[in-house]
Amino acid sequence: MTTALHTPTSEFEKKDRCADLDHRPRVLLGKMGLDGHDRGAKVIARALRDSGVHVIYSGLWQTPLSLAIGARDEDCDVVAASMMSNSHMVLGPRLMDALRDLGRPDLAVHMGGILPQEDIPSLIEMGVKRVFTTGVGLMDIVEASRSETKPYAQTLGDNPHPVAQLARDISLAHLERPVRDSARRRRPKRVIGVTGSPGAGKSTLVAQLAAEHTRRSSDDDSLGRVAVIAFDPKSPITGGALLGDRLRVDFNNLGESVFYRSLAISGEDYHSIGDIIELIGGCEVEGQRAFDTLFVETVGAGQNETKIREHVDFTAVVLTPGMGDAVQMDKAGILEIADVFVCNKADHPGENELVRDLRDIAGKRPIVETVATRGQGIPELLDTLIG
Repeated sequence: MTTALHTPTSEFEKKDRCADLDHRPRVLLGKMGLDGHDRGAKVIARALRDSGVHVIYSGLWQTPLSLAIGARDEDCDVVAASMMSNSHMVLGPRLMDALRDLGRPDLAVHMGGILPQEDIPSLIEMGVKRVFTTGVGLMDIVEASRSETKPYAQTLGDNPHPVAQLARDISLAHLERPVRDSARRRRPKRVIGVTGSPGAGKSTLVAQLAAEHTRRSSDDDSLGRVAVIAFDPKSPITGGALLGDRLRVDFNNLGESVFYRSLAISGEDYHSIGDIIELIGGCEVEGQRAFDTLFVETVGAGQNETKIREHVDFTAVVLTPGMGDAVQMDKAGILEIADVFVCNKADHPGENELVRDLRDIAGKRPIVETVATRGQGIPELLDTLIG
């Protein structure tokens, strides 16, 4: 009986339903307002991923502005926003206004939740493309995302917002398509790779580093703004991806001060990273370099995944207690590429043994202990990374 209660009535078939499109749909999925329940959003995210969609999951308690920033920087085809009843008529217009102010009034907005039927015409009139109420099937949501996926234009209008245009340039470069001739290319002042095994806390660590960098740059203009490129794996079955790195970043407070872009790859296929790095470094806002520091977060790496070192100036390898003894670590090729070792989750048992074993390997390379979830050790790590 227990098994039956936990067995779904029907299983959503994993199938690439997007191979015929110009590009894989990029859908930003987020919940605005005070809605603290995300089970339904996760079901939708998996269904989209299992249909070949690239889903950027931004999580709970988003503001209209934070969703709009994410949609612009991720160059989405669809913003899929969900919220509690009675907030849609307030938050919906704010989301549309924010998209317009950020240079992407063309982005399709789909809205879902417990929405009264009598409010749907008003939502459509304000510019919401599709409204989903309870009981809508998963395939309807997939098809709606497909329908909004149009061929990429090289340029976003006659006078595009520079960061919105950067996001489109990155999309084209990642697909190995021509980028506009007028795009500036220049390497940022600092390009830092962050790699390590799955579950080591890389996304949380990078989010904390970006926040600390932003705090410092408010007092020191020479640091400039920070950008992040986060790579995640795509499904070998459907080509879809669940890009969840934005979950760790507090965009409600950071706003536009951090440019954050998620990309899906297979294995260590960093074919586009050289172009992307130079496009980010070349972006200018009001005649000034937009981003001086770039963090590149890799897919969860195994022992032999070391190619990121070829593209960055400085490499941080993130480890956690319980990874094995000195011999196990010494045979892992990934340790050879480290310029700094980060022992994350330093509050877990086995930290002292990890640091002791690393000292046998590290030589003169620094070892920094962190607890990223609490921000512990982050200032010291940033000091080590940017000097």
